[in-house]
Amino acid sequence: MTDIPLFPLSTTLMPHGLMALQIFEQRYLDLVSHCLKTGTGFGVVWMRRGVEVAGEGINSPDLGDYGTYGRIVDFDQLSNGLLGITVQGCERFDIADVWRESNGLIRAEVEMGERFTVEPMLDQWHSLTRVLKSLQAHPHVQRMNLDIDYNDAWQVAFTLVQLLPFEESIKYELLGLQSVDRLVGELDSLLNQISGED
Repeated sequence: MTDIPLFPLSTTLMPHGLMALQIFEQRYLDLVSHCLKTGTGFGVVWMRRGVEVAGEGINSPDLGDYGTYGRIVDFDQLSNGLLGITVQGCERFDIADVWRESNGLIRAEVEMGERFTVEPMLDQWHSLTRVLKSLQAHPHVQRMNLDIDYNDAWQVAFTLVQLLPFEESIKYELLGLQSVDRLVGELDSLLNQISGED
């Protein structure tokens, strides 16, 4: 088990995914400063319900049972004066215990999953590659400067989940899948629904 700080959000960070955050609360400014100094990260976990407000009990917000360990890969002061950071998703983790510290920061005891090893793309999965490459032509995605290994099925699938406008509950469920075959299958089904083929 590992003790890590949590950053509860109404959105889901996927492994290999990139997420931009604006930091303004002191507890998170302190967290970011600590992470940059020590080279560590923090857990990004989806809030099923509620709002992350300092001083509330640990049962509010209602957190997911698992999340993604994120590392800060870029930071800058934004035009509005706030600190902006870019977080990259790494390992998935399962939450065993949660508590709130005196400064309002939520911490958890978690079991870290294994790093996702490269899973070769199969011929029948290359429709996902085409969708992702078409998304990369979008100006917003181009600004993200994504470095994608198109030979890695995990990376292609997780990046698509991060970029596509699925409901967050769906993204959370996809994050919980342990098999790349199931992940690709569910993603392919969702894409067919979007395109009207199902």
